[in-house]
Amino acid sequence: MNLILFGPPAAGKGTQAKRLVEERGMIQLSTGDMLRSAIASGSDLGLKVKDVLARVDLVTDEIVIALSEDRLPEAEAAGGAIFDGFPRNVAQAEALDAMLAKRGARIDRVVRLKVDDAALTARIGKRFAEQGRPDDNPETFKDRLAVYNAQTAPLLPYYEAQGKLTEIDGMGDIATVAAAIDGALV
Repeated sequence: MNLILFGPPAAGKGTQAKRLVEERGMIQLSTGDMLRSAIASGSDLGLKVKDVLARVDLVTDEIVIALSEDRLPEAEAAGGAIFDGFPRNVAQAEALDAMLAKRGARIDRVVRLKVDDAALTARIGKRFAEQGRPDDNPETFKDRLAVYNAQTAPLLPYYEAQGKLTEIDGMGDIATVAAAIDGALV
């Protein structure tokens, strides 16, 4: 099964993906984790990513697609992937569909975690205080959220037209959201 967890930064995608990895053995392909790893490596790609994030821009489609494609064999061996933070726009969704089709696979389900922007801002402030992740800086979070909302809104009708979209209230506690996701994956 290939699954996309869809929602803005701090919506709980990473938490739910980690749970699904533990329970189902799937591989999480987290754009954020892959980008942080690229930055930590100090590679040319990592330096490009660091520069883009410092400008509060989204990383180019080509970079995100390449990072994801490199991990597909691992996901296939595990029985499926959880795409977390990818795709972010229709061009990426089309590229992902084409990438998977070449491998005889497809996206089976898209789960959108619906959340409140004000609550996300509070979550990000708490996470920044606890973990100190530079990409969680509260001052830049509102810009990231606005960019996310503007660029990803077209994905809803894209996946809805394919009959793959399930929307879940992401404002509940972790167990409640988990149960709703599990119900959508049946």
